[in-house]
Amino acid sequence: MPHPVDRLQEIMVRLRDPNGGCPWDQEQTFQTIAPYTIEEAYEVADAIENNDMKELKAELGDLLFQVIFHSRMAEEAGHFRFEDVAEAMEDKLIRRHPHVFGDEAARPDGVAQKARWEDIKAAERAAKAQTGALDDVPVGMPALSRAAKLTKRAARVGFDWPSTEEVFDKLAEEVGELRAEIVTGDKAKIREELGDLLFVMANLARKLEVEPEDALRAANAKFVRRFHHIEAELAKDGRKPEQSDLAEMDALWDAAKAVEKAG
Repeated sequence: MPHPVDRLQEIMVRLRDPNGGCPWDQEQTFQTIAPYTIEEAYEVADAIENNDMKELKAELGDLLFQVIFHSRMAEEAGHFRFEDVAEAMEDKLIRRHPHVFGDEAARPDGVAQKARWEDIKAAERAAKAQTGALDDVPVGMPALSRAAKLTKRAARVGFDWPSTEEVFDKLAEEVGELRAEIVTGDKAKIREELGDLLFVMANLARKLEVEPEDALRAANAKFVRRFHHIEAELAKDGRKPEQSDLAEMDALWDAAKAVEKAG
């Protein structure tokens, strides 16, 4: 019986077959599939957040299929195969864990070992002629995560504030600049200053050792949860939010907040 991964690859070949395959799958390119790949990664994260192991299994399968999809398109173009992807990953894991697969001694704790991992990655970048500290930070990352990673890389070469106090000072400065541009009404400048403010927030998250995407995802979930409470309370009177007003909804929001804190 074929291995499940082999069977998935066979299915992908059939889907991409110009003679009898799926027209939609045949039309796809790396560029058109990339957004789905990112979406599947987020759905994996959601399943983990919800501690839903059944859903996690399904979402990991969807993500694996994305890898197989890209690999199949690459094989059709003569670039590489799925097996090459797996082999490259095997080589990388062995190379980045010399304390497990080589003679190097393990570092005393996870923090020290992660620092060693970063050193190995830096050597790999140098071997690829990526001499700039920021050269391989993916442009396609979520913007908040990329901002945190950019500041982390810069910090590794000494370009960093000594403490969070300086970041808070910069945050206040950026808020002032944004307020000033809001008064002018210049949309381009407002956009620029808002971006600067978000970038400093991502830097602050890094300094506090908080992943900004995780923090914002949790804030989103909190907002949805509390807004659902508003809707549920209004529904008891047969009303919807648009049939209420801000004062009432704000009071219901505070009630939901109090219930969460009490729990």
